[in-house]
Amino acid sequence: MKSKLKIAIPFVGMFIISVALFYFLFSIINFPNHIQLSEKTLHSLKFSSPFKAKIEPESVAALKVNNRPVQGNINVSLNGPLTLESEGSGTALMTLSAFGIPIKRVQLDMMPEIEIVPCGLTVGVRINTDGVLVLGTGTIKTTDGVSPSPSEGKLLSGDLILNVNGENMNNKSDLQNALKNSQSQIELTVKRDDDLITTTVVPAKNTENENQLGVWVRDATQGIGTITYFNPQTRVFGALGHGILDVDTKKLMTVKDGTIMSAKITDVKKGGKGDPGELVGVLQNKSVLGDIKANTPYGIYGFIDIAGMSKIGHEKMSIGLQDQVHEGPATIYSDVDDVIREYDVFIESVNRFTNDETKGMVLRITDPALLRKTNGIVQGMSGSPIIQDGKIIGAVTHVFVRDPTKGYGIFIENMLKQEKTLS
Repeated sequence: MKSKLKIAIPFVGMFIISVALFYFLFSIINFPNHIQLSEKTLHSLKFSSPFKAKIEPESVAALKVNNRPVQGNINVSLNGPLTLESEGSGTALMTLSAFGIPIKRVQLDMMPEIEIVPCGLTVGVRINTDGVLVLGTGTIKTTDGVSPSPSEGKLLSGDLILNVNGENMNNKSDLQNALKNSQSQIELTVKRDDDLITTTVVPAKNTENENQLGVWVRDATQGIGTITYFNPQTRVFGALGHGILDVDTKKLMTVKDGTIMSAKITDVKKGGKGDPGELVGVLQNKSVLGDIKANTPYGIYGFIDIAGMSKIGHEKMSIGLQDQVHEGPATIYSDVDDVIREYDVFIESVNRFTNDETKGMVLRITDPALLRKTNGIVQGMSGSPIIQDGKIIGAVTHVFVRDPTKGYGIFIENMLKQEKTLS
């Protein structure tokens, strides 16, 4: 028996050490790189982290840490609550350390009070890709019965064809014309992820004697979504709370340009377990409300024109940052029946330091009127602004496929910081 205990003890010790190391690494990976806070507001942050931190004011005025004025650097433990307050905007640097060794730097941004206009307006969305998007490759039927695949191994799903033989490709028509005029192999400039590559392809003639590359392509997409907010200071709108992915490649679509337009909701397909519902509507192409300039992982962004301004309202509201978001009652704005209304929801959990910033909170629809109309969250409601304690705190982003009454939300500051992509 004693010999068995002697053998077991080292394994138990190794197991404990492994668990401790896993917790340590998990804490590093999940600790945020960037934290935004409002000036002149007392923020209480709960990290429950094993690290210690050194906070260094860089450009922030009159910083208080744990209710103590800070003139220089200050060392704190992150195992308990940490309070921060500043009298002005600026930045501070927080350096995490373990066993006296610096392991990560986190930027603290003290932001001035921001007021934006929460919207909840359902709109039509159309974006044109920056180049011609390759969906996949295939074979070509020829008159001699051979089925070549000239682009196989040269073009991949998700590639953007930007240039053919020195001519820019703005749409599918440009690509068709370039192929029509080609007498031999063509040279293509392609954007693949973040790299620009050049490749050559010899088109094959189909049964109608037309040059073809043997690729399926797309140059635009459209759908229905919800405007989250309008920022009067920057004249920018943010919508959806998540990026637009191509339905075939599952990659974020690169935007050359796009528009938001009025949409008439004609039907609501209610959601069910395993069957997400959707808003069905007609896009009114002649009723343009604004331009889309960016498609990011956190939403689409652009500028609203005069026609759009007349539809979104003008009542500004302060933003609530993520440390002010809490479990409990809240509301969302949505116009599933062509009128913007406020509906009750309940925030069930808050995950302030998730790696997927579009899933910072979990909310549940509790409003009987909305449940009767939609059975919960449906496609097209992405971007509906979330209001709590009189502040806009985020937007609806995703629905739980197995429970349409529940979904995820993004914190509003994670949407606002994407505005810099327009500059």
